[in-house]
Amino acid sequence: MTNVTSPLTGRAIGLTAVPDPVFSGAMVGPGTAIDPVREPSEAVSPVDGIVVSLHPHAFVVVDSEGHGVLTHLGIDTVQLNGEGFELLVNKGDTVARGQGIVRWDPVAVEAAGKSPVCPIVALEATADSLSDLREDGDVKVGDALFGWQ
Repeated sequence: MTNVTSPLTGRAIGLTAVPDPVFSGAMVGPGTAIDPVREPSEAVSPVDGIVVSLHPHAFVVVDSEGHGVLTHLGIDTVQLNGEGFELLVNKGDTVARGQGIVRWDPVAVEAAGKSPVCPIVALEATADSLSDLREDGDVKVGDALFGWQ
């Protein structure tokens, strides 16, 4: 069982509330989303594992069970070309849960006309493989978002 914890502080809103059909329709996988607090912060790893994909606006960490968790910082933020994002690790690095991966500023994302909402997705998972899915309420970094078996 993989326990996925929040990479950000904010409010859990669930994937269906994400303003992007690819995420809200769970096309990339099931999970939840965080509406982050509006202050510069570090997005941290939601699991212990290896960084297999790393972009300024998104990263994937795969744990020892082969579960890949995508953290996507904002919607359509790829269009910002890395502006306002700072990578803190390298692709291929082994990271611990809670370790900073990307430093970013949701306020700057919003100022650029993008949504700062962050989908946290269980890649290649089925909806029924997730348990205790957190879709509302305030969350802090490290709070449980869902279990994945």
